Amino acid sequence: MTLNMDFSPAMLSRLQRLGVSVSDVDEKFIRGHGPGGQKINKTSSTVWLRHRPTGIEVRCQAERAQVANREIAWELLCAKLEARVRFAADAARDVREKARRQTRQKSRGQKVRMIQAKQHRAKHKARRGRVEPEA
Repeated sequence: MTLNMDFSPAMLSRLQRLGVSVSDVDEKFIRGHGPGGQKINKTSSTVWLRHRPTGIEVRCQAERAQVANREIAWELLCAKLEARVRFAADAARDVREKARRQTRQKSRGQKVRMIQAKQHRAKHKARRGRVEPEA
């Protein structure tokens, strides 16, 4: 069930930038819950959206009007999808940075400290005595 509402040009460009098709989104209008009495019990002003490919769900009953809730719900859905894209980009960048840090050359000071640590450890090991088997 969908209302025939034209999206704002900003919303359409946002959806297009994210690669989201309106047909990929399930939209339902359901009765809300909470305070409001008869009004909330009789009208289906709460909007529920689910983006099928990602499974992201949004539910909005912030306003009394269904149209206003629908606009807010679509904005929330876009925000969640953008956050998901941003998270994926950050994770990919972190992987690249980790690989870069692991493969870069060590500085001269780092090499000196590493050799000193090895020599220090070797001195400790050299002080160990051989264990003589008891006869």
